[in-house]
Amino acid sequence: MPPKRRVSGPTAKSQQSTLAFHGGANKVTKPGARAQDAKKDVLLKSATKATQAEVIDLETVDEVKPTTVEADIIGQVEKEVAAQKVETAPEDEAARRITDSTIKKYWAAKENQRLAPRVHQNDLSLHEKVLREFDMSAQYGPCTGIARLKRWKRANRFDLDPPIEVLAVLLKEQEGVKDKLAVQRSHVDELLNARTEVEA
Repeated sequence: MPPKRRVSGPTAKSQQSTLAFHGGANKVTKPGARAQDAKKDVLLKSATKATQAEVIDLETVDEVKPTTVEADIIGQVEKEVAAQKVETAPEDEAARRITDSTIKKYWAAKENQRLAPRVHQNDLSLHEKVLREFDMSAQYGPCTGIARLKRWKRANRFDLDPPIEVLAVLLKEQEGVKDKLAVQRSHVDELLNARTEVEA
């Protein structure tokens, strides 16, 4: 026997919510929960945090302390200078005997090996050109985070034959300059650790 048919007519409205999967207003949540309001509060809090400007005290910016790399290089230079005063190595004596004309000949030989002239170094002194050439010579080891004098001595210890003219320039520059960090710090280190100036 077939099942009985239900009578069609006005149906009673059920107590259950209708599910709709489009639009935020049709979202079914537990009764009493305010998910929409909580989400708005989180968004407002993050927006207020993002809009607050960072305040920088310009008086403290002027008091620049050396970075850890700078402090390490200063320490290396002081150790090397103290070691030179205690005992003088034969290469130090040979470097002190090198004259400026020998350094000029060394640099002229370096320039003759190049295919193009160094246009960007026209305003630099001869000593600075020699030191930058030594900085960029990778065969003597890395030049970042180490003093030039210590790098030269390390390359000499490992029999890498660093140019004695570079040691002569380093010793001459070290004697004549008060700021020993500027002489001992490689140009690559200066570029990597450059601080931006704040315009007032």
